[in-house]
Amino acid sequence: METLQSEKQYEDALEELNSLMKKGDEHISDEEADRVEVLALAIQAYEKIHYPFPMPKSIPELVESKRFELNLTQAGLADLLGLGKERLSQILNGRREPDVTFLKAVYHKLGIDPGVLLDNA
Repeated sequence: METLQSEKQYEDALEELNSLMKKGDEHISDEEADRVEVLALAIQAYEKIHYPFPMPKSIPELVESKRFELNLTQAGLADLLGLGKERLSQILNGRREPDVTFLKAVYHKLGIDPGVLLDNA
């Protein structure tokens, strides 16, 4: 695996990856496709060290992080959790405290560890 050692190497890798991605799947060779994979892994490893995502500090942040990961709208998340959109919005915006029904839905539907939920409640 290629290792990026500096910000310059990281920026160069991003530029090269972007250039290859612009070609589109049907216009790149097998070697270029392999290069895309190598670059993506190297960029990911570099970002994990130098640009880590901050750990969510509250239940709304945990839920929003999971929503982003699942690529859901807030309405889609409300449907998944079996909650009204307004109620979910109030909880995520801090205007309403998470209740047991919400916490159970978050645990069962999103798979967020109940220990994490209790520690942040």
